[in-house]
Amino acid sequence: MSLFYPSARGKLIANESGQATVELALAVTLLLIVVCSVIDFARALNDMQIISELTRQGSNIALVGTGTTSCDTSCTAVAALLAGDSGLGLASNGRVIITSFTQASPAAGGPYTVAEQVKSSSGISATSKVAPAGSGTANIAGAPALQTNQTMYVTEIFYTFTAATPVGALTNNAVGMPSTLYNIAYF
Repeated sequence: MSLFYPSARGKLIANESGQATVELALAVTLLLIVVCSVIDFARALNDMQIISELTRQGSNIALVGTGTTSCDTSCTAVAALLAGDSGLGLASNGRVIITSFTQASPAAGGPYTVAEQVKSSSGISATSKVAPAGSGTANIAGAPALQTNQTMYVTEIFYTFTAATPVGALTNNAVGMPSTLYNIAYF
């Protein structure tokens, strides 16, 4: 088989029969990598949106909810978030932490005194970012000043994100997308 063949004018022209196949293979490979990355990034973005809504709901439930004799409002809120059908499976893939704060003298941002901290009993291992020890005082940037006998509830959700595609898992590690998603809300 000849790589070159003579043209009508006598010049030699290269045979290009396999070039299109090689170009298609390269383009499809790159396109597959991009599509898988977009799929996993969109899933992570969707999960962050769900977690954001759940943190607001958790703080709201703790604020306006009622407890039982065996479980106070924070405990009830944690149980409600875990029992709710968010599609994430927080009971096994996440951790919900609700902390209630009070304040001796009103000042925006703190210091706040930790009144109580309730963590989900199952799921991943994670500690609170606002009150890691679960007691004492904490400063929260952007939080409002509390009035006398007022309580602020802070809900934190940690969630382990798993990529849906093998290419997405490699891409997530390459671009530095965290494997544990986190959000916080306070009421």
